Amino acid sequence: MRKTLLLTTLLLLSIFSIKAQDDLLDILNNEQAPETNYALATFKGARLINGHTIVTRKAKELEFIISHRFGRINTGIDEFFGLDGANVRFSLEYGITNDLTGGIGRNSFEKVYDGFLKYALLKQSTGKVNMPISVTAFSSVAIRTLDDPTFQADDFNSKVSYTHQLLLARKFSEKFSFQFAPTYVHRNKVLGNQENDIIALGIGGRMKLNTRLALNAEYYYRLTSEIDPTYKDSIGIGLEIETGGHVFHLNLANSRSMVERGFITETDGNFFKGDIHFGFNISRVF
Repeated sequence: MRKTLLLTTLLLLSIFSIKAQDDLLDILNNEQAPETNYALATFKGARLINGHTIVTRKAKELEFIISHRFGRINTGIDEFFGLDGANVRFSLEYGITNDLTGGIGRNSFEKVYDGFLKYALLKQSTGKVNMPISVTAFSSVAIRTLDDPTFQADDFNSKVSYTHQLLLARKFSEKFSFQFAPTYVHRNKVLGNQENDIIALGIGGRMKLNTRLALNAEYYYRLTSEIDPTYKDSIGIGLEIETGGHVFHLNLANSRSMVERGFITETDGNFFKGDIHFGFNISRVF
């Protein structure tokens, strides 16, 4: 009887010991298993100045953006330094999935309607998945509805343009992020000997100043040479202010348009000669 009791006790102790060892190994394995840590807040919003960033909305998240661009500051007191002339863009952007965002908008300048899709292909991360950059694909279509005597009023095809971008960005530190944006713009119809197809390279950056302020800048260099010398490269700088659910941008840029066709291919202001437009963007996420 005593031998049976002793053997039973030893058997139970062995079972509990093995189980405890297995549990300890599971804990150690879980602690040692690498995790994927994604870079957060590479950019605070979907726009830098005029151009898009790599940021996509979360699934079922809706963002409402109001953008204003006033006239040129160098017009003087007669135009109240540009404040008398303003154009506005309203847009809605919706997260279809965590990686896919769709949006629509209207710019009062040239009465342009536009729509776009943006898809996050890669996300900067460390740990289990080590990815040095974030990559987002962007495609848009814009329709200019302003009556233009140089085109036939019923020629819908002449009013349409398309833009495709590959947005590549890296968050180098908690304070600094940089973006590179190879861009292709196709304009269905142009005047004279201008090019229908424009290739441009966009660059931009964000420098965080403190918990609520950041400095943004962007520049689009057109690789395609155009006959019309009045068009310039788009340049913009801005101050970003974060206030709870709002992100507020105060911008200075030489572009009036806030749609890709306009600010990338048809900017007619010389930033360094004072052809600068003050403007702001304000966004709210729901």
